[in-house]
Amino acid sequence: MKKEIKYRLANISDVKKLSILFKQVYIQTYGTEGVSDEYANFITKQFSEERLQELIIQHSDCLILAEYKGNLVGVAEIEFNKKSPVGNITATELNKLYILEWFCGQGIGYHLLLEAEKIVKSKGLHEMWLWVYEENYRAIQFYERQNYICIGNAPFQREINRYDNKVMLKKW
Repeated sequence: MKKEIKYRLANISDVKKLSILFKQVYIQTYGTEGVSDEYANFITKQFSEERLQELIIQHSDCLILAEYKGNLVGVAEIEFNKKSPVGNITATELNKLYILEWFCGQGIGYHLLLEAEKIVKSKGLHEMWLWVYEENYRAIQFYERQNYICIGNAPFQREINRYDNKVMLKKW
């Protein structure tokens, strides 16, 4: 049976659920060695309800949600006018595309990406970039299928540790 997924922009009443969804997917994807102090500091700050509320207030079209039965199952976050770490490009960044593991493989990420691209195109913009952890093979293959090309590699620095990422770009 196919699940009926609805897509919409985030609002202030979503921040608690968004905070939990972001943390869950981040740990599931990147917590391959558990949760260290550095890791906990990062996700606590990055996915705080206060930060997400401010983001929605300042940029009402930057968070696109996927819902099943009124519950959040995925989110895409875009950030306009962001400088890429490689390629001397300033364009919209697909900052995050997170889907709960139980909902992966059902086309939700694809539809969230389409919604993000639609918003970018509606502003007369012609490209979007992202970076993806180089060991996240499933995500890299997904973006390649959507015509994103690797334009280089860039490190993501936390407090102590550094993580290598691929930077990908799509133009239309």
